[in-house]
Amino acid sequence: MGFREGVLWVKVSAPPIEGRANERLREILAERLSIPKGRIKIVKGITSRNKEVELEGLKEDEIFRAFGSGDKIP
Repeated sequence: MGFREGVLWVKVSAPPIEGRANERLREILAERLSIPKGRIKIVKGITSRNKEVELEGLKEDEIFRAFGSGDKIP
C-alpha cells in the first residue's frame, strides 16, 4: 500500500465477488485513517480494479500523513 505517481495503490486479498473486495478496501482505508467505514464511499469503479473513493470529513494533508506521504501528493 502506498502512493505511486500520485495514486494510492492498495492490494486487497478478498475476491471480487458480491462486493467483498470493495468492502475489504473500505475496511483497510477505515483502519488506516481511523474513521468509520460509513465515511468512505466508492464513487467510481464499483466493478473495476480502479476506484475513486470519497473520504468524508478529512483534509488532504490528513490522508497523506496516514499513508506516510507527509502532507502532499508524493
